[in-house]
Amino acid sequence: MELTVLQTGLIGLLISFLVVYFVTPRFIPMLKRLKFGQAIREEGPQSHLEKSGTPTMGGLVIQLGVLVAFAVLSVLVGNWDFFPILVMLYFGAVGLIDDYIKVAKKHNLGLRAWQKMVLQCIGALAIALYAYNAPSIGSEMVVPLMDQTVDFGFWYVPFTFIAVVSIVNAVNLTDGLDGLASGVTLIVAIFFFVGSLALPQANTSIFIGAIIGGCLGFLRHNSNPADIFMGDTGSMALGGAVVVMAIITQLQIFLLIAGALFVLEALSVVIQVSYFKSTGGKRFFKMAPIHHHFELSGWSETRVVTVFWVVTAISVVIAFICLG
Repeated sequence: MELTVLQTGLIGLLISFLVVYFVTPRFIPMLKRLKFGQAIREEGPQSHLEKSGTPTMGGLVIQLGVLVAFAVLSVLVGNWDFFPILVMLYFGAVGLIDDYIKVAKKHNLGLRAWQKMVLQCIGALAIALYAYNAPSIGSEMVVPLMDQTVDFGFWYVPFTFIAVVSIVNAVNLTDGLDGLASGVTLIVAIFFFVGSLALPQANTSIFIGAIIGGCLGFLRHNSNPADIFMGDTGSMALGGAVVVMAIITQLQIFLLIAGALFVLEALSVVIQVSYFKSTGGKRFFKMAPIHHHFELSGWSETRVVTVFWVVTAISVVIAFICLG
């Protein structure tokens, strides 16, 4: 029996879910033995200090689940497309270096900001140029509320470059509460999974389905109170995954709609820093990113995460309406 694109995507979801769900509990003791525990910033919410020492780098398990699902099903369908996998692994590697410096070298800041930005920009430029020249992707993008794609020409390259850097950092900033980044990414990925069903090849739906399954399996161990954190290893890998699924489906512009929560998180940091500098030390939010603002306003961590999931679900519904 020949499997449909939907079936292969759902099987990829299931395989990734099972791998992450069952491997993570065995991965946690190893991280504890290596003393790879999360260091909590003292300037963050005081309630988070009790999380200090929680094993991190859980993003490695999410990537493992995606890799296993991708390999198994690519063999099954007889078609390989390494582009999305390489994007996820590249940004996951940048996050891994950052995490390793933090936990193994006991340097709380990890990579310097400029080092991280240089690595992100190198990856973003390579991705933008590859997509622009790839026959299966090209310079066309779907525009909301239009029934056709629009060719952006060479402007596609800077647009995609900015999108990659922005989303990778936005997902990284969103990873600040138990289950927040994995849950929001899961919901956003559902939008692109549906978009991938229109593509002739199953590889994209396999990849996106595996991301959904990986996030779902990880939530079992990352929801409040978290047994493990994904770390930058996971958040940057998921950021790369989100933006590459948008690129392949030609739905980059819809990241502003379906991924509105990511945009809001990043924008809150920009506003906070700009306001702080322009007013000589005053703060616009109680703390940024914005999920910390709501925490310091009296919301419980679980309430913030739940509300942000709901907001993301509404954003995805709006994106579907705009997709038509």
